[in-house]
Amino acid sequence: MKLATRIALSVTVVVPLLVLAAGLLVLGLVTRDLHQQQDSRLRDRASAVLPDVRALLAADLKGRPKVEQNQHRKVLGDALDAGITVRSADGNLVLEGGPQPADPTRLPDRTPDGPVTVRSKGHAWRVLAVPVAGAAPGTLWLTVPASATDPQLVAVRGRVLLVALVSAPVSGLIAYGLAGRATASVRRLSRRAAALDPRAGAAAFATAPVNIAEVDELSAAIGQLLARYDEQALRTAQALETARSFSSAASHELRTPLMSMRTDLDVLAAHPDLSPGERAEVVRDLQSDHARLLELLTALAMLARGDLVEASAFGPLDLAELVDAAVGDTGRRRPEARLNAELPAELPVRGWEAGLRILLDNLLGNAVTHGHRPGEAPVVAVRLRAEGGYAVLTVDDSGPGVPPGEREAVFRRFHHRPGSPGSGLGLTLVAQQVALHGGTVTIGTAPGTAGARFEVRLPLPAPDAPAAPLPSRRDWISRGD
Repeated sequence: MKLATRIALSVTVVVPLLVLAAGLLVLGLVTRDLHQQQDSRLRDRASAVLPDVRALLAADLKGRPKVEQNQHRKVLGDALDAGITVRSADGNLVLEGGPQPADPTRLPDRTPDGPVTVRSKGHAWRVLAVPVAGAAPGTLWLTVPASATDPQLVAVRGRVLLVALVSAPVSGLIAYGLAGRATASVRRLSRRAAALDPRAGAAAFATAPVNIAEVDELSAAIGQLLARYDEQALRTAQALETARSFSSAASHELRTPLMSMRTDLDVLAAHPDLSPGERAEVVRDLQSDHARLLELLTALAMLARGDLVEASAFGPLDLAELVDAAVGDTGRRRPEARLNAELPAELPVRGWEAGLRILLDNLLGNAVTHGHRPGEAPVVAVRLRAEGGYAVLTVDDSGPGVPPGEREAVFRRFHHRPGSPGSGLGLTLVAQQVALHGGTVTIGTAPGTAGARFEVRLPLPAPDAPAAPLPSRRDWISRGD
């Protein structure tokens, strides 16, 4: 059922009920007003006939029939359509005329608060008792039927019912028309949503506000849903591309060490009589190729992990504590290296802890592996400080440095120096993590030596500032060399 039809039916039912409820209220108020008017007329008539009633009682007391007869006519004429009863102080009936409650109904002796209702044989009467003072005391009663107001109440009740009956179809038709106009924007929005090409995305659904709060909120909600769908579709596509690139890079880079291992294994199988020296050399080659395979697979996995990381993985952490832990672990793995660290007590940043640890391990690993001259022990100086809204990390080594012409190339995938033992992905991982954290990495010359200086700058979090979004392009594992 259409929304406009539902609204029209609801209004068709509710409006007559509201009219009836209002009519009952009005009927009660009208009834009260009519009774008040009736009581007011009784008081006015009592005031009008009271002088003649005194004269009538005086004539009755003095036994003057002619005067009494004349006063009878005057009192009945002044009472108009009201019933009237007059009794003397000793209870004798002096006058009775007009509409009266049936006998033996007892009338109240006094009505100090105004007319009261008296019931007699199924009929209600409004009765006003007025004491008559003077030389000839007595009591005056005026009575009118309470049903005298019924014709007016019946008329009001009939009009209320008529209005309720007429309001049902009229209000339903008006409500249907208004609801149809009000829901036209929703119908247009529904048609646009139904005709939307899923490949077009959220941009194709953008529309100008129609200044109807509910419709604009619904349109914005659909737009946000499509935007999240587009984002998720993009992340799914990136994940598939990452998986394909991982497979392609692994198959390409693993081919050489696997072929070398296969050759060594064939030599061992074909020549069981090799001398111990030759066999040990072949085993060393196998171990070297295995270590290279393991390092390459680990680096590729970390690169893919960085391409697929979500913003929820980022949070507050202490970079000084993380650098100190990375320096300690590197020193334990490479005891021959001398690592000097100058760190602040703490340096809060917002980042992905696992990603920053990948950055530090590869940066320090590169320094102790390549940052020294043949025959010399690696000497690495690590310094961390806050400077101009950035956390600045410098790693200086004592090696031959990086020529200016190669300082961009070293961050590419599988970039090797001649004879380098690494996978060619260590500095690629550094560049990836720096980009994910919104920072920069540069290569220069270490002061006082010819060695290399790697400088990483990561933005410090501003108080109450929203977290920076991740880069839209995250394809480090699939970028060309």
